[in-house]
Amino acid sequence: MLRSLPDLPLADAADHAACRAAIRTGSRSFYAASWLLPRTVRRDAYALYAFCRLSDDAVDTGARRADAVPVLRERLSRAYAGRPWDSPADRALAEVVARTAMPQALPAALLDGLAWDAEGRRYADLPALCAYAARVAGSVGAMMTVVMGERSPVALARACDLGIAMQLTNIARDVGEDARAGRLYLPESWMREAGLDPDAFLAHPRPSPALAAVVTRLLRAADLLYLRSEPGIALLPAGCRPAVRAARLIYAEIGRSLERQGLDPVSQRARVTGPRKAALLARAGLPLAAGGVPWPPLPEAAFLVEAVTALPQAAAPALPWWDLATRAERFLDLIEILRERESVRDPAPS
Repeated sequence: MLRSLPDLPLADAADHAACRAAIRTGSRSFYAASWLLPRTVRRDAYALYAFCRLSDDAVDTGARRADAVPVLRERLSRAYAGRPWDSPADRALAEVVARTAMPQALPAALLDGLAWDAEGRRYADLPALCAYAARVAGSVGAMMTVVMGERSPVALARACDLGIAMQLTNIARDVGEDARAGRLYLPESWMREAGLDPDAFLAHPRPSPALAAVVTRLLRAADLLYLRSEPGIALLPAGCRPAVRAARLIYAEIGRSLERQGLDPVSQRARVTGPRKAALLARAGLPLAAGGVPWPPLPEAAFLVEAVTALPQAAAPALPWWDLATRAERFLDLIEILRERESVRDPAPS
């Protein structure tokens, strides 16, 4: 059971600044979209991102990958017990999960997916890949939905769709980078159908028409999930919708950039330019269409939805008037920053 918030060692301003720095250097796309969030939600989003980032880094770059996940699980348990590790991300996470009654199954699912990374698991087909993506990214979509105060099954299912779509886009973009690190996420059955031997490709990754065909299939699967996710954004609190839609549009644009560079994710890394991000941020503020087909959650993500809906419904957070008053100013500042930075090549991920 969670301890009451006043009993927790609350994260201070320095902790939250460290969490903000993690997203600023770790993902330009998420950081750009986060500027459109209400202030309180934005701070919680940074806390979640910081813990996800440190977890991913521990498994991805640590010298002893197999030992990283048990340590991360212990850190997660301590955050939920109100005794977080002496770390900005851990203290901030403990504060967020206590205040939002975040089901522990959601961050635990993320760590399960990272455990699959640590063991070097590969994926036979798209459903197997989606099971992985549900854990490492669908869980983040569900956590963000909880932070925004929305717990309806439909909104959660669509958030999981969006997270999985983003992960599939990441996989398509990072094929070469992953292969050079000894990792392969493309569905192996698709590779064989295209005439690619997975082991041979992993040993000597190179662009080819066959690889382009596999990447195209993966982007089409992501595009379908992006479309499925769109009606769910309209179910979020009004102040949160532009940021989520901005993230959805910017990540989908990575796929379009990959197509423009000839579907070659081995020789170069697809990125979204600053001016293009600014245009997509502007589009994110347009009215959303409500309704849509009430798809059930993907089977691979249903456990995430069930973990949240098993708990009592929580009220959506109110958007303070000062957030409404400063949103337009933040948006204009962000567009100007993006335009200025475009004149310098930024090595940080898109």
